[in-house]
Amino acid sequence: MSAAHDLPGSAGPWAGAPPEAATETTTPLRAVPARSTGRTVAAVTCLLLGLGLVAGAAAGAWLTRDPDARAVRTPYTETPTLWHSTPVDTLFPTTLEGDGAGPGGADRTWTRITVAPDAPCAAALQPRLAEAVGPAGCLRVLRATYVDATASSVTTVGLVFMDAGTTRMTALHDRFTTGGLERRPELIPATLPAPGTAAADFGDAQRASWHIDVLTEIPVIVYAVSGFADGRPVTDPRPAREATAKGQTSVAAQAGLGHDAAGVAARVEDGLRRAVTEAVDGPQATPSATKEAR
Repeated sequence: MSAAHDLPGSAGPWAGAPPEAATETTTPLRAVPARSTGRTVAAVTCLLLGLGLVAGAAAGAWLTRDPDARAVRTPYTETPTLWHSTPVDTLFPTTLEGDGAGPGGADRTWTRITVAPDAPCAAALQPRLAEAVGPAGCLRVLRATYVDATASSVTTVGLVFMDAGTTRMTALHDRFTTGGLERRPELIPATLPAPGTAAADFGDAQRASWHIDVLTEIPVIVYAVSGFADGRPVTDPRPAREATAKGQTSVAAQAGLGHDAAGVAARVEDGLRRAVTEAVDGPQATPSATKEAR
């Protein structure tokens, strides 16, 4: 944003005009009455009292104000700027370790294969999802795609930074959980394919399972969507919460794609929480706001 420049003020229409000649007049002079000493003392006293009251009020306000009022930092004050001030490897580590995150408690490892530049919400989010979160105040979206250790599945994970307070984030969270939006197929997040990688053919038709978590302690939505790395289409995508439940026989459940979506999202969310904690409390802060990996 370019700063405005101060413009020199005009000297006015009278600049450079010759001074008017003085008009000669004769006016009878009146005697000036002597100034009352008592009245002068009273005026000075009132002036001093007034200045004293003003100074006293200012001093009282300074003494009683909260010395930390301007230094208060919270997740809601610090998070909206993290999307452009935090290194990409902090928010999207090159490798995610998922101890016990796979089907049956198997260990999983995911490797990052591509990262997208930050993007406006309307451009990065699936239209119906953008429509659902937009009224709460969507700021920016960060995205990355990971591949599992066997190169058989790919998962796109996203961080949606919001310009919303606790009330709006809580209301949005309730809409997605108790309101059921997190399970609606028309709100499945968009994928992030990458030519020349395992995610080259990862498009809308390949989406098999998804996870959406609207945080309330931090103004961010974390999502992930997974599919097969070989580009095969999936006609019956399932939310991760369902695909990771016992006894499920859907394609997403049997292939462990629900575990991929939930596991990648959980670990990226953990990293986000650590970054927010450091922004609020400083580099020496303990990761007290970090959840255990799900």
